[in-house]
Amino acid sequence: MSASAPAIDRLASPHNDGGTGANIGEALASLKAARLDWRQRRAVTADSPRFPSRHGLERIVEMLAAALYPRRLGQFRGEAADEDAFVVAKLIAATGELEREIAAELGYWQEEARGGTFDPDQPGLIVRLFSAALGAVRRLVDSDVEAAFLGDPAARSVDEILICYPGATASLYHRIAHQLHELGAPITARIISEIANERTGIDIHPGATIGEGFFIDHGTGVVIGETAIIGARVRLYQHVTLGARTPIGDRQPGPMERHARHPIIEDDVVIYAGATILGRVTIGRGTTIGGNVWLLDDVPAGSIVVQPAARVAASADAAAVRDALSGGG
Repeated sequence: MSASAPAIDRLASPHNDGGTGANIGEALASLKAARLDWRQRRAVTADSPRFPSRHGLERIVEMLAAALYPRRLGQFRGEAADEDAFVVAKLIAATGELEREIAAELGYWQEEARGGTFDPDQPGLIVRLFSAALGAVRRLVDSDVEAAFLGDPAARSVDEILICYPGATASLYHRIAHQLHELGAPITARIISEIANERTGIDIHPGATIGEGFFIDHGTGVVIGETAIIGARVRLYQHVTLGARTPIGDRQPGPMERHARHPIIEDDVVIYAGATILGRVTIGRGTTIGGNVWLLDDVPAGSIVVQPAARVAASADAAAVRDALSGGG
């Protein structure tokens, strides 16, 4: 229920709360002016369709995670015979809310398009197709968890990886978001990917295509762009960037730059910390990319790409460097 005009006047009164109301009144006026200016520039009104809810999608992904992994992520503690009923309850709740969020997104796009309408059943169709893919999503996340267990000697169990490793969390969110992106709900998918980024420090665009057995070790600062294609059994370390090149000047990017602007990483590639790979280049199967490498060109299969080895300074040089760093001489 909205506040009446007299109530708003009282709240913004300079006599309210020892004079702070004067500041509230000024803030109200400036915010209203800014809000109306923005809507006028964007040709929208206060009645424009709502945007998908970030908080709602956080809740939805938690319920989907519980349905995918009822005992580990859903905290189900019942008998095995009751597990399916738990999963069904989570799916009913999650898909019902998801359909409403997708309907909000499609309403937003319809308003932006200023013409034409979506089929009324489009949100339901997307959710039905998404639900049918959840078994495949679970199998892909399982393969990612197994890859982490095989690739990290510090891991004590696959359950530890699923619950504790940011790479596994990012993978689970991406597998969900990618399905929604492919089915025609890109904003919903993007919000889910940003929730994962906030929680893990790993930024994977939902449009990126990633094969099975994907392992991000440590993970902080990893960036994977929209049109990246990653094969099977690929391992990345922290601060790896699979990005696009920035267009020069004001030139508009062509179709190739829009739809194929990020790297292709073939099967069984390992990319160590800090490597940056930009543009539509192909890193051949079985290649190892060393830390802090900068790549703008294709790499043949089976290659090893490294920076020049660091040099151990001679004793006299080392003493001179220490002296300079300490402010001496």
